[in-house]
Amino acid sequence: MGQVEGKVALITGGASGIGAACAETLAREGAKVVLTDLDGARGEALAAKLRSAGREARFLHQDVTDEGRWAEVVAETERLFGGLHVLVANAGIAVMAAVFDMTLADWRRQTAVNLDGVFLSVKHAVPAMRRAGRGGSVVLMSSVAGLRGSAGLAGYSATKGAVRLFAKSVAMECAAARDGVRVNSVHPGIIETAIWGKMPAGLPDGRNAPLDPQAIAAQGVPLGEPGQASDVADGVLFLASDASRHMTGSELVIDGGMTAGRVGNLAAR
Repeated sequence: MGQVEGKVALITGGASGIGAACAETLAREGAKVVLTDLDGARGEALAAKLRSAGREARFLHQDVTDEGRWAEVVAETERLFGGLHVLVANAGIAVMAAVFDMTLADWRRQTAVNLDGVFLSVKHAVPAMRRAGRGGSVVLMSSVAGLRGSAGLAGYSATKGAVRLFAKSVAMECAAARDGVRVNSVHPGIIETAIWGKMPAGLPDGRNAPLDPQAIAAQGVPLGEPGQASDVADGVLFLASDASRHMTGSELVIDGGMTAGRVGNLAAR
């Protein structure tokens, strides 16, 4: 316990899924948490739940594509808790469509949230970390889709691949500044969250049905099952803590072996 005691953490997309798990894990380990999201009801409920458990937590409504709101959120975080030491840029959306069928509006909407939002998070959070004077940890949520291609996810992969290299470049800028701020990316695989229900897949009979992470993991994840949001949150905790003090510009892959290779059936050979 207490791995991030005394740190102040800002988590975007913190009302549900991986973001909520990160908020719960960091708060449990001693961080003062500010979680932001468009979903005010869930965000307020989670912050209240954390406070009822004796944690220090606040919810702020935020559209991560709005630069003016970013300035307000960072200023409010500093006002509430006296500084900022950890950023988890987790907010993101997934548009599942063949690139030839995707509209330019969908492409731009996904890029605005997944890439512009990450750029703005770093632009406004890192100066706050420098003002706090204790260094800091920036954790940018990418995906295995940022490491390899996938049919139907070209637009999503483009944003997540960009986040991966953006993290490395910002890590080098912070290292050159000797500001003590570390920047790393996290690459989840098939994680069982509500996002799968928002990405319907076409069935042979013309109907749409929510994607089933259990079925997908059984086919494509060497460990045979999807990960849980808490698995990703534990990785984020490591990067947020001083245990990872010598890591920057790195990728933390949490994918059950997806990007390592295929298990295969050796007995049949």
